[in-house]
Amino acid sequence: MAGRIEDYALIGDMQTAALVCRDGTVDWLCLPRFDSHAIFAGLLGTEEHGFWRLGPAHAADAEPPTAARRGYRGDSLILESEWDTPRGTVRVTDFMPPRDGAPQLIRIVEGVTGRVPMRSALRMRFSYGRVVPWVHKHEGRTVAVAGPDSVWFDTEAETYGKALTTYADFTVAPGDRIAFTISWEPSHKQPPPLPEPEQSLEATETFWREWVEHCTYHGPYREAVVRSLITLKALTYAPTGGIVAAPTTSLPEDIGGVRNWDYRYTWLRDAAITLSSLLRTGYREEARAWREWLLRAVAGDPENLQIMYGIAGERELGEAELDWLPGYEDSAPVRVGNGAAHQLQLDVYGEVTEALHLGHMTGLARNDYASLLQLKLIRYLEDHWQEPDEGIWEVRGPRRHFVHSKVMAWVAVDRTIKLIESGDADGPLERWKELRDDIHRDVCEKGYDEERNTFTQSYGSRELDASLLLIPQMGFLPPDDKRVIGTIEAIQRELSTSDGFILRYPTEGDSAGVDGLPGDEGAFLACSFWMADDLAMIGRVDEARRLFEKLLSLRNDLGLLAEEWDPRLKRQVGNFPQAFSHVPLIDTALRLTASGAYGG
Repeated sequence: MAGRIEDYALIGDMQTAALVCRDGTVDWLCLPRFDSHAIFAGLLGTEEHGFWRLGPAHAADAEPPTAARRGYRGDSLILESEWDTPRGTVRVTDFMPPRDGAPQLIRIVEGVTGRVPMRSALRMRFSYGRVVPWVHKHEGRTVAVAGPDSVWFDTEAETYGKALTTYADFTVAPGDRIAFTISWEPSHKQPPPLPEPEQSLEATETFWREWVEHCTYHGPYREAVVRSLITLKALTYAPTGGIVAAPTTSLPEDIGGVRNWDYRYTWLRDAAITLSSLLRTGYREEARAWREWLLRAVAGDPENLQIMYGIAGERELGEAELDWLPGYEDSAPVRVGNGAAHQLQLDVYGEVTEALHLGHMTGLARNDYASLLQLKLIRYLEDHWQEPDEGIWEVRGPRRHFVHSKVMAWVAVDRTIKLIESGDADGPLERWKELRDDIHRDVCEKGYDEERNTFTQSYGSRELDASLLLIPQMGFLPPDDKRVIGTIEAIQRELSTSDGFILRYPTEGDSAGVDGLPGDEGAFLACSFWMADDLAMIGRVDEARRLFEKLLSLRNDLGLLAEEWDPRLKRQVGNFPQAFSHVPLIDTALRLTASGAYGG
């Protein structure tokens, strides 16, 4: 069985990523891209669906031993795991070099003390565990081939095949270093070059060290911020600048339930807020690349803006279920693709416009088409902002007039007015000022429950929604407005878990709730960070700091966060690691640092 979600480490090359468990097993890897078919899908099934374990040898009927220690080498994405065994200590270094040619996953075994028997067990299964490849030798190299894919396995260790698995049994002593590499190549092409593991390790370490040096944040939460920035960089698809929400699919929001989605795509919302965090911490090149990705993805059809695209800008992300995979801890179905791509979510117009505005304000080189796109988006909103939509959380129930969607429509108009006033665009300024006022008045009249002194999830409802916490952060109302304070306090009362974290909205257990789905979900980590932000904004900074540091304690030992926290099971749930969790971590750290609200 796969490990707990928080037992995994992330390694990647900014085109795809692998998850490595504490016992040295790679249980998830898609090649050659984030959204390609997995060759190791044990995370969502069993060992029959593909894995690569590398660690101390153990009895066949025993659980593989877990590493006594593990961590990233400095500020990098190079994972080091150490096992203490009765015969000595051994270290395994796992990494994926930033790609210059074939994608590679490299694992280097190093003897530390004693003489430690080791085993590599490699079971490649293509097409998400469904296809057993043809494995054979080619000029001394092991290659697995199925359809369009080939994976090449290189090592100096002696290998053998057994039970459709490739093994290597060997012993390491102090100073010994034995490397193992898998490389992907289209099956019709020539073999990839022989790997150079030690040179690749040095180059990978240099890459990350130089990248982190650009970070402009030097506050008390630097370790958490830098690790989050590295994670966001790892979720960026380097060839295009697109940013995936997470490198996984179908890790459940409700263990054993049906809330399992494919997050290996670029949500405009997630990517826009990621861009915001990168810009605020000194990473303008990533921001420029994302803006170029956006202009290509939306080009020619801004009126039909999708909420998400493929990492190269693909529009068709058809959803399917992989019925041969039982799912993570029997959480079925396993889904690939995402049917929410064609939902109407008016808030994305606001997020995209806010991201373009922030890029403009921080000195990103002017792009005339970006300004033209912004104007086209507002012309669309002018005619459609009064329509109901599916909202930020992609509910699969009926459309509603979600308050957050209307607030973000206001943001889109407000930021475009600022663009025109700066002299960098032309548009009907007075007409759009009236539109901004109309949206603001509509929200305050129809989305506010005066009796309870709180905004509500949608017009006419009594339900609350954590996205309302963004009202002061977006400048829709000032933090000291009584309606803002009332909303914050209402969400604390009605959407807070027993340990103080925040749910997105009420769910209904076994019956279909507001989102049209059965089952519950955990506390949504982004919403909990938003609460900390709001508490700081309304002057409750000590409370904000306590909540923030409590959230930091939920990270795994490597500083990584999934989408949610299950307060009953006390464990991370949802796709992992999640950009939408790491971005607000950075934002809250910046706000608390600016306010001086930190301990130690």
